[in-house]
Amino acid sequence: MPLRNKIRPHAPADRPSPQSRSIGLRSRTLPASALSSWGGARLALTAFFAVDGLLFAAWVVRIPDIRNQVSASHGALGLALLCVSAGAVATMPVVSRLCLRYGSRPITVASLALLAVSVPLPAHTHSVPALGGVLLLFGAGYGGANVAMNSAAVEIVSELGRPVMPSFHAGYSLGGLLGAGAGGLLAGTLTAAQWLATAGLLGLAVTALAGAALLRSPAARPAGTASSSSSSSGSTAAGAGRVLVLLLGLTAFCTAYGEGAIADWTTVHLTDDVQAGAQAAAAGYVAYALAMTTGRIGGTWLSVRLGQNRVMLLGGFTAAAGMLLAALAPLVPLALAGFVLVGLGLANLFPLAIARAGAAGGPRGVALASTLGYGGMLIGPPVIGFLADATSLPLALTTVAVAAAVAALLPLTVRRH
Repeated sequence: MPLRNKIRPHAPADRPSPQSRSIGLRSRTLPASALSSWGGARLALTAFFAVDGLLFAAWVVRIPDIRNQVSASHGALGLALLCVSAGAVATMPVVSRLCLRYGSRPITVASLALLAVSVPLPAHTHSVPALGGVLLLFGAGYGGANVAMNSAAVEIVSELGRPVMPSFHAGYSLGGLLGAGAGGLLAGTLTAAQWLATAGLLGLAVTALAGAALLRSPAARPAGTASSSSSSSGSTAAGAGRVLVLLLGLTAFCTAYGEGAIADWTTVHLTDDVQAGAQAAAAGYVAYALAMTTGRIGGTWLSVRLGQNRVMLLGGFTAAAGMLLAALAPLVPLALAGFVLVGLGLANLFPLAIARAGAAGGPRGVALASTLGYGGMLIGPPVIGFLADATSLPLALTTVAVAAAVAALLPLTVRRH
C-alpha cells in the first residue's frame, strides 16, 4: 500500500468507542459523493476478493483429479503443493515493496490477472515436477494478490472509517463457495482442463471489469506530517507496535494454516477416509465455505457486540472442536457438520488480525501480518501431506485443531499489548 495511506489510532479492541465500536477506526462524516466513490471502490475490491476465492476453490475441488493424472502419493502431492508456498513466499515481500512504491490497486489488478492465467495450467501436467513448476506460478499470483488486496482493503477501511474488513473476506469466502459448488456440480460433466480453463477466463473477465472501477476510484488522502512533539511518543510506541503486529501475524498464521489445510485436503480426506463420492467430497468444502461466508457477513456485527478478542477466542475454540469432529468422524454427515463448525470458527480470525495489524503498523503491518498469515495457509497443505504419509491423513488433520486453539488463546496475549 502507498506510504501516503493514513491509518488512524484505535481504541481497545474489547471497549470500542461509542462512535465506531469497531476495530479501532475513528468515525467521521463523509460527503455523499465521497461515500459513493469509496463505496464503488469497496464493491470493486470485494469483487477481487471474490474472484480470488473462486479461482483458488476451482483448483481445490479438482486436486484429486490432478493427483491421479500425475500419479502422486500423499507425500509427492505435498511436495507439489509446497511449490505454491514457495512461489507465494518469494513473491510476497516483492509485492509489498511494489505496493508501497506504485500503490496497492494496480498491483492488485496485475496479481489477479497472473492468478487467472495460471489456474488452468495444472490440468496440462503429467508429472509431479511439471505440476510443481506451474504451481510456482500459481503461488506467485495467489500470494501477490492477497498481499495487494489486503493493503488496498486497509486503505478503504481507513477512508470509510467503518469496520468493513470482514466484508472483503466474506467476498473471498463467497467466491470460494461458488467455485467449489460449481466445480462439484460440474465434476461429472467437465474435465479438469475444461473446468479450470473456464474458471481462468471468468477470472480474467472480472479482473478487467473490477480493475477499471478500482483504478478510477479516488486515491487515499495523504497522511499528515507528524509534529516534533509527537515524535518522541511515536518512537516509544514503535517497539510495542512491532510486537503487536508480530502477535497478530502469528494469529493469522495459525488461522490460515487451518484454512490452507482444509482447502487442499478436504476432498481427499472425504474421498479416501470417509468413502464419500465425488459430489459429496466437494460438498465438504462447500459446507466449510458457506459457513465461513456466513460468519464473515456477520463479523462486523459480532465484533461490535462482543468485542474482537471474544470473537477471536470463541471462534478459535469452535474451529478446534469442529476440526476434531471432521477429521475423526467415520460418517459423511458428521464430517460435514465438523467442517461447518470449522468455517464458522475460523471466519473472522484472519480478517480481524489483518485489520488490527494495519491499525497498529500501517501498510508495513499489513504486509507483515499478511505474509505470515498466507505463509501459514500455503505451508499447511504440504505439512499435512508429510504427516499423512508418516501417520494417517485424519491424524494429520488434527493439527489444524491445535493451531486453531493457539489462535484462540493469542488474543489474550495481544490484549496485554
